[in-house]
Amino acid sequence: MPEEPLDVSLSLWVLTIAGLCALIAVDFFIGGRKPHEVSLKEAGIWTAVWVALAGLFGLGLLVFAGGQPSGEFFAGFITEKSLSVDNLFVFVLIMAKFAVPTIYQQRVLMVGVLIALVLRAIFIGAGAAIISNFSWVFYLFGAFLIWTAWKLIQEARAGEEEEEFEENRLLKAVEKRFPSTDKYHGTKLFIVENGKRLMTPMLIVMLAIGTTDVLFALDSIPAIFGLTQDPYIVFTANAFALMGLRQLYFLIGGLLKKLVHLSYGLSVILGFIGVKLVLHALHESGVHVPEISIPVSLAVICAVLAITTVTSLYASKKQAERERAAEEQTEEAAEAAGAVGAERDSIDVRP
Repeated sequence: MPEEPLDVSLSLWVLTIAGLCALIAVDFFIGGRKPHEVSLKEAGIWTAVWVALAGLFGLGLLVFAGGQPSGEFFAGFITEKSLSVDNLFVFVLIMAKFAVPTIYQQRVLMVGVLIALVLRAIFIGAGAAIISNFSWVFYLFGAFLIWTAWKLIQEARAGEEEEEFEENRLLKAVEKRFPSTDKYHGTKLFIVENGKRLMTPMLIVMLAIGTTDVLFALDSIPAIFGLTQDPYIVFTANAFALMGLRQLYFLIGGLLKKLVHLSYGLSVILGFIGVKLVLHALHESGVHVPEISIPVSLAVICAVLAITTVTSLYASKKQAERERAAEEQTEEAAEAAGAVGAERDSIDVRP
């Protein structure tokens, strides 16, 4: 990773944020303004658009800033994108808990993701400030990522069943402080009923999506700081990864249960970056240890994701075949039992 971050001027920061806001506005007015069920075709097109925009941004860094920042962006973007897939499992649980109608889910995700992006920006700013003043924090980040990786492996090996979504303290405090209604009223966040201003479930579920993402940021932010110390690259990689999350939800929603090895893949990635952080911390402390370059990091991350996807789909296919075979055996056994019963009945009724 580079010794010094990019020299990004205030005007470039403003221009970048304005550009991202413009892209979000276009996304909203074209695909998200009118509540509707999102088709696979629409989700696929918009997912491709966001990935292409991220690719163009990375190429822009290559042209104007060089190969190192560009490589860091792509490594960070792919890492954040893969970690965000894990968020989708929880988003599915949240949607189910609050019984969000299908036509409103895309609006919920859009606002929820925007809330998450703002909260992550705060995390990134705090992380950058800490790193610039306390280099030893890399030891903590590295240890935390390695511990998180081990925890993911343990959970995957335990084969934990799908958990129910539990509201965080902030969400419980909001629901307790502000009276709410149980029914959805279109996309309205507040309604007036019997002279009282009530909060709708639409606002509650948006807050649930946005604030729950903070928990995922606890590992994703240290992970990307393990790939680059540049706040500009960290922020833009997170922004592009999150802004396409809404479309990704609808595109691979049906495939989530088939990614049975995702936790293993994410644990390998987090553990790898954790080791990378520890090596960097040792290097900064004057210990002569080899550091892992960005090209190697990018290759490892892509390879792990590819292998995880292939093995997950293969395992899911085999599991489906076993279940199908078991069902066929059950049906054959039932038919055989029925045939035996019919034969007995025919014998009993003989004179």
